[in-house]
Amino acid sequence: MSAGVAIQRRVPARGIPSAASLRAWAAAATGARAGQITIRIVGAEESRRLNARYRGKNKPTNVLSFPYPELTGEGMLGDLVVCAPVVAREAREQGKPPRHHWAHMIVHGSLHLLGYDHIDAKDAGRMEARERAILARFDIPDPYLLEN
Repeated sequence: MSAGVAIQRRVPARGIPSAASLRAWAAAATGARAGQITIRIVGAEESRRLNARYRGKNKPTNVLSFPYPELTGEGMLGDLVVCAPVVAREAREQGKPPRHHWAHMIVHGSLHLLGYDHIDAKDAGRMEARERAILARFDIPDPYLLEN
């Protein structure tokens, strides 16, 4: 059984991929891991507040992951909070199709829910390799190459 994915949108839908796409990317990242994920799509102010509160960084960020390891047995993997304006800006700055960057942020955040991290080089290499493999299934090129 794979993860169920609920979508909460707190901003206009313009430029945000379909719920089906968001669910497909999260499911590809979590694989057979059972559990519920909520993807909350927010604006810059809500992202800034959450980033300040939970990471001590007073600025909006692309994706925040809130894993619930204590609830995994009860069917909860965690929450992703994706900041739509930051994802759009980063896609423009990096010369990537917005859809590709959205996919990367959903996969990246979902892997954090499974315990992947990028604090040190070894962990980062492992996580990035997993991201590349998952995104390749959707014909999305390496997200770490800016020439996409």
